[in-house]
Amino acid sequence: MRKAITCICIALSGMIYAQFDAQISQYMLHQNAFNPAAVGEKNLIEIIGEHRINMISMPGAGSVSIFSVNSPVKFGTSTHGLGLTFINDRVGLFTNQSFHAQYAYKTKLGAGKLSAGLQLGVVGIGFSGDSLSQNKITLGSYHDISGDEYIPQTSVVGMKFDIGLGALYTLRNWYAGVSFLHLNQPVVKWGDKTEFKQYGMFYTTAGMHFQLSDPKFVLHPSVLIKSDFSLWQFDLSSRVEYDNRFWGGLTIRPFSSLVLMAGINIAGGFAISYSADVATSKLISSNYGSHEIMFAYSFEYVFSKKTTKQKSIRYL
Repeated sequence: MRKAITCICIALSGMIYAQFDAQISQYMLHQNAFNPAAVGEKNLIEIIGEHRINMISMPGAGSVSIFSVNSPVKFGTSTHGLGLTFINDRVGLFTNQSFHAQYAYKTKLGAGKLSAGLQLGVVGIGFSGDSLSQNKITLGSYHDISGDEYIPQTSVVGMKFDIGLGALYTLRNWYAGVSFLHLNQPVVKWGDKTEFKQYGMFYTTAGMHFQLSDPKFVLHPSVLIKSDFSLWQFDLSSRVEYDNRFWGGLTIRPFSSLVLMAGINIAGGFAISYSADVATSKLISSNYGSHEIMFAYSFEYVFSKKTTKQKSIRYL
């Protein structure tokens, strides 16, 4: 019963804070997850899978899974980016799933490159009312949750069309981007009496690359700010990369958590990275932190090649 009550509290918190999209700590490695202008930014085809478990041991804390693929594409003399992104976010009794096709137009601006991005897709927001109806829970002596006609008693889901916009400007050793997701603020309906609104989310991010005195070491500071203009969240991060292969880093999320990160670029375009969030509030005593793992595979995109020679698979 205590777990059920905790789950309901987290679910209600999910309704209050649902304007926040899925939380990820390794945002600097997966920017197309929140900014469509980032697709095709590298001359590489990228396939990225990411999974996060929130606040281990806390009932209803949920998890996040993100899968994306993006690639640069050349049409005539102009360069573009194309991508697909799928997100599955679960917290309490809520699920928030989305699928988007992404496009970015890229052009030179001054000494750098400007990308303008658009994403179109659907969001599906669900509520596991059947799990709630199996538990006879009341709030105080006056309100019986199981009998509330505005709270679904079965598993429900609603889907709506969704739009997002983004821009990204890059120079040789720094970048800055902004995006606004859920531009149309889709509202999904669960029956005749209940609906759920997906609030618009604003993101801004920036980062730099500093080569240290030893050229094998590169420092990558970055920042991410996201908000629905009512609540704000700040991530202040720094990573140190060695020999373009190993890296480690730290993120400070004020009044919330401290994030430790590490990763390795494996031969053949494969990379793996891991992060752990440790709460800096009183929540530190109620869970074992949030843990996130990311796998990435990238390979070169060849813009033009008149003839292609293929080796026998026996000699690859």
